[in-house]
Amino acid sequence: MVNGKDFTQALSLRVLSPSTQTVWPIDSPELNRPGLELTGYYEHFAYERPQVIGNAEMGYLMSLSKAKRRQKLEAFFAYQIPCLVVCRGLTPPEEMLELAGEKDVPVLGSDESTTRFIVSAIMHLTRLLAPHSTLHAVLVDVYGVGVLITGESGVGKSESALELIKRGHQLVADDVVDICRVNDNRLVGESPEAIRHFMEIRGVGIIDIRAMYGISAVLMSKSIDMEIHLEPWIEKKEYDRLGLDEDFSTIMDVKIPKLVIPVKPGRNLAIIIEIAARNHSLKRLGYSAAQELDKRLTDMAQQGMEDA
Repeated sequence: MVNGKDFTQALSLRVLSPSTQTVWPIDSPELNRPGLELTGYYEHFAYERPQVIGNAEMGYLMSLSKAKRRQKLEAFFAYQIPCLVVCRGLTPPEEMLELAGEKDVPVLGSDESTTRFIVSAIMHLTRLLAPHSTLHAVLVDVYGVGVLITGESGVGKSESALELIKRGHQLVADDVVDICRVNDNRLVGESPEAIRHFMEIRGVGIIDIRAMYGISAVLMSKSIDMEIHLEPWIEKKEYDRLGLDEDFSTIMDVKIPKLVIPVKPGRNLAIIIEIAARNHSLKRLGYSAAQELDKRLTDMAQQGMEDA
């Protein structure tokens, strides 16, 4: 379901024919250009999608006589259409507005070209209709890598993020991260509007990162590329020291690389997170330091056996 007012404002549309419907039954980010339908072919009509009229469709309608045009539009509006958008600043014929009013279908106008509007609308609907979830975590942009910092309350997530901000990186969300799955393998996180740009530091209280460090220290949203889980150091636990085996976490059915970082007095977590982000970027480019070291040691061992 899509809020009609929000859709109209987000895409800078004009209301050409109002509707009493405030919420439209749209459940897919796809749109339809009803060229074939206006000629009379309705066998595969995707009427449940927003309908978009461009130069071609309007040119065809205006080439018809008034009686014929009304007949075509009556067949078109016989379906339960959520909304109709007329692009390129075109003026819809009177019959279109009249029939839309009778069927309570909103008609909207856009000054954009048809292709540009469709792209913008698909992006907006994809984000709006995508599955959402909320996670207790911190999200920061470190060297262009979206790092989701998780861990128990009080482990040092916000303090680590604050140190990263001081080092020139950007805060996306503190304490609560709204996560949106925009496709099958990509997550995007942002902060709830009420607490956006604010951070809680124990012993200090609430601080405004944008006011304190400037607009360049914050981001509205960021893709989640990796998770760093902070946990208190457990002496007898074996932590990964080589990085040959990659671990993953699953959020909303999307797998993302995960690192577990033990927290201990004296460890500079901000630098460790920076290094993890840089190392992740190198891995995405196909280079792994752990695999390179393993290869060198293997080559040296083989060379030693041959020399023997």
